[in-house]
Amino acid sequence: MRQLTAEDDMGPVLALIRAAFAYMERRIDPPSSMAGLTVQDLARAAAAGEVWSTGDPLFACMVLTPRPDALYLGKLAVAAAMQGRGLGRRMVERAEVRARARGLPAVELQCRIELLELHRFYRGLGYVEVARTAHPGFDRPTSLTFRKGLA
Repeated sequence: MRQLTAEDDMGPVLALIRAAFAYMERRIDPPSSMAGLTVQDLARAAAAGEVWSTGDPLFACMVLTPRPDALYLGKLAVAAAMQGRGLGRRMVERAEVRARARGLPAVELQCRIELLELHRFYRGLGYVEVARTAHPGFDRPTSLTFRKGLA
C-alpha cells in the first residue's frame, strides 16, 4: 500500500473509483459525487490530505481528509475482481493508523442510506452510526455518518 502524491498519475485512481461505484448508479438518490470527480480533485486531495492505493495494476484506493476532530475516509474503492479478500478492511485499518499518526481521535465516513451491505461492513469494523443527513433538496435522510473512536 502506498501514499500517492499530488504529482502521481491519478487517472487509474479515478478509473477505479468510477468502476467500483458504478453499481450504485441506480441504487442511490441523489447520484454519487463520484460522477463529478476529476484527476485534479484527487491531486488536490493528495496535497491537502492523503490518497492511498494498492496493487499493480491498481485494485484498491481511498481518500483521507483531515478534519479538526477526525480523519474523514472517503472514496474507498476495491476492484470487483478483488472484493472479498479483506482489502477494504485493510484500507480502513490503514485509515485508523493514519488518524492516530495525525493525533486525531477518530475516523469518520459517510455511507448512502440505501447501501445496507456497507453499513454492515463498517459496523463489523467497530464503526457506529452517529448522524443521518439529507442532501440539499431532500426531505429525508440520504446518508449515514459512521464514526470510530480510536483509543
